Amino acid sequence: MAGTMLAARLHEPGKPLSLDQVPIPEPGHGQVLVKVHACGVCGSDVHFVEGHSPVARTPITLGHEPAGVVHQAGPGVEGAAPGQRVAVRPGTRCGECEPCSLGRDNICEQSQVLGMHVDGGLAEYVAVPAQDLIPIPEGVSFAQAAIAGDAIATPYHALIERGQLRAGETVAVFGCGGLGIHAIRLARLAGAATVVAVDVQPGALERAKRAGADLGINAAEERPSRAIRRAIGGADLAVECVGHPDSIAEAARSLKRGGRAVIVGMGDQPIALPPPNAFTWSENALIGSFGSSAGTVRRILAMAAAGRLDLSESVSAVLPLGDVNRALDMLRAPGREVVRVVIEPGR
Repeated sequence: MAGTMLAARLHEPGKPLSLDQVPIPEPGHGQVLVKVHACGVCGSDVHFVEGHSPVARTPITLGHEPAGVVHQAGPGVEGAAPGQRVAVRPGTRCGECEPCSLGRDNICEQSQVLGMHVDGGLAEYVAVPAQDLIPIPEGVSFAQAAIAGDAIATPYHALIERGQLRAGETVAVFGCGGLGIHAIRLARLAGAATVVAVDVQPGALERAKRAGADLGINAAEERPSRAIRRAIGGADLAVECVGHPDSIAEAARSLKRGGRAVIVGMGDQPIALPPPNAFTWSENALIGSFGSSAGTVRRILAMAAAGRLDLSESVSAVLPLGDVNRALDMLRAPGREVVRVVIEPGR
């Protein structure tokens, strides 16, 4: 498909994204060209722009949460009809490595993440593998479908599939941004007896309580692990959505005997954990969690379509592509009241 399009491109970490006119990508073998109707912006995009997490190359188009319609199918593609409403998984999968063969395609050995390794969805069009498309059910908007693959499926994978949350257990969620807020909602949906929210921003804690948290702990004012132990005797499951060394250590310290701490937050700083005895004597576990599988995204969309998962408050703002740097600023703002910002390139 000849022609050009607008794309939000990172040319150099530490500088704002540039809105560039670039060629519309041609879908290769097994790929589909998707006309982007919505693309979520999240904290990872802020990390890429600020240089805290490296991208594979520059310039690169950011955006790993796109949704839209199939525009054109490349060679070797079957079953992707033009006009079909689809969400796109953030990471590709090879389908052949050991993790893929075990149904753990979120940790595919050959995976490439949109907007990190290859050009992403903060553009008018994006070319992606056809196998990474997920049909959007009726009743789910493009904006909601866009964020489902990361902001919602990621905490679902952490809570249910990695953390093995059981009804009646207590849950502590560290970090109440987009991932954390949805972790709180999902924990409630899964039958958690008590949900504790931890953040350093009073506004985020108030938002967490509206999302279903029973208790909010300000980590800037008191040590969260002590407050959690004092209030509920410790957490069965702690989910860390920040990626900060102190937050990870506190999540591990907040557990009761036999508890699990699941680390979702990304970061490159070394962490200081409690001593080995804190894990061995109590059989506590420290678990990593990354993204989600294609099946998880389908479950999330099906839950939303059936009315079991309310996403009406998940999108805090919808902006045009030209306001992408404003969207990043909204996520950076102290005391932010933002869950997810969505960019609509055609807006």
